[in-house]
Amino acid sequence: MGKLAVFKYISFMILVLSTLLAIFTLFGLFGGSVNPATGTAMAMLVYVLPFLLIGNAVMLPYWLIRRKWLFLCIPALPLLMSIPYVGTIYQTGLLSSPSGNPGLMIATYNVEAFGREISGFKAEDILAEMKKQGVDIFCIQEYNENSGNKVNSEFYKTYFPYMAMGRNDMVVYSRYPLGTPQIIDFGNTNNSGMWVDVNVNGRKMRIFNVHLETTGFNRTLRHIAKQEAKGNGVEDNAIIRAVYGNYTRGMAIRAQQADQVAREIKDSEIPVIVCGDFNDVPYSYVYKTMLGDLVDGFKECGKGFMSTMRGRKFKVRIDYIFHSKELEGETYYREEMNYSDHYPVFMKIAL
Repeated sequence: MGKLAVFKYISFMILVLSTLLAIFTLFGLFGGSVNPATGTAMAMLVYVLPFLLIGNAVMLPYWLIRRKWLFLCIPALPLLMSIPYVGTIYQTGLLSSPSGNPGLMIATYNVEAFGREISGFKAEDILAEMKKQGVDIFCIQEYNENSGNKVNSEFYKTYFPYMAMGRNDMVVYSRYPLGTPQIIDFGNTNNSGMWVDVNVNGRKMRIFNVHLETTGFNRTLRHIAKQEAKGNGVEDNAIIRAVYGNYTRGMAIRAQQADQVAREIKDSEIPVIVCGDFNDVPYSYVYKTMLGDLVDGFKECGKGFMSTMRGRKFKVRIDYIFHSKELEGETYYREEMNYSDHYPVFMKIAL
C-alpha cells in the first residue's frame, strides 16, 4: 500500500471517528429527555458528555488545519449545541452581581452521618461553618441526631431555633419559623425527601430537601472487595455486570423519585427552593425533571467549575440548589470542608 493510500485510509478513519463522536454527543445532549427505565443506553451517554466534548474539541482544529470546511461542521455543530450544558459545570461569573444587601442564605450538605464519630466534633465544626457563612436555612442529608452521648440538635438549635425532621436522615434547620414538615416517601429505600414551609419576615416559601437513590457503585465495589478478602475470586466480566446492573437500576429508581418530587414541586402554590443530593449529573433525566421550570442557582450566579463530590478522580456536581423564577439568586458557591464525601453548597437569595 502506497503512502497516498495510507494517508487516505487514515483520513477516512478520522472522518468516521469524528462523525461518531458528533452523533454520540448529540444523543448525549438529548439523553436527559429519555427516562432511563425505557432508554438506558441513550440516558447513559449523559455521563460521558465531557469526554465526548473533548473529543469534538480535538477534531475541530484538525479539520480547521486541513481546511476541510464541510467536515469542520461535524464537530462544530455538537460543540455549539453543548453551550447550555457547559453552563451547568462552568460559569464565568460575569453576570452575577451581588448587591451587598441582606438576603436569605441557603445551604445544603450531605454530611455522611457526621462520619458516625462519637465526640460531636464534626457536627459542631459544621455548625461553626454555617454560622461563619451566615446561613439562614440549612438542609442536611444523611443526618445523624446522636454523636456518642451528644444530641446534635441541642447545640444546632442555639443558632437555628427551628427544626423540621423528615424520614430517617433528613432535616431542615432554620432561623425563621417553619411549618409542619411533609415527608415524600420513596417506599422501600433508605432515601427520601421532605418539604416544609418557611415564613421569612412575612414572605412564605416552600423548602424541599431531597436525597435520591445512590448509584450503587461504591456499594458494589465494597461487596466485591469483601468477597476477594475471603479468598473468593471474582471475574472481571462479573464485576462489570454487577457495576452496570446496579448503576442502571439506580438510574431507573432515581428517575421515579425525581418524577415524584417534581409533582410535589409543581403542586406548590408558593415559591419553592429545592435543595439536596440528587446523586446525578447535570443534563441527566433526574436533573432536567427536578429542574422543570425552576432556576439552577449555579447557572444563575455561580463562578468557575463546580463539583460537589470530594476525593474523586472525576469531579462531578450532584448536589444542587434550585429555586422558583419569582426569586433571585445573588451568589452560589461551595466550601471545601472535609467532613464528608460531599462538599456543602451555599446560595444567597435576594429578599
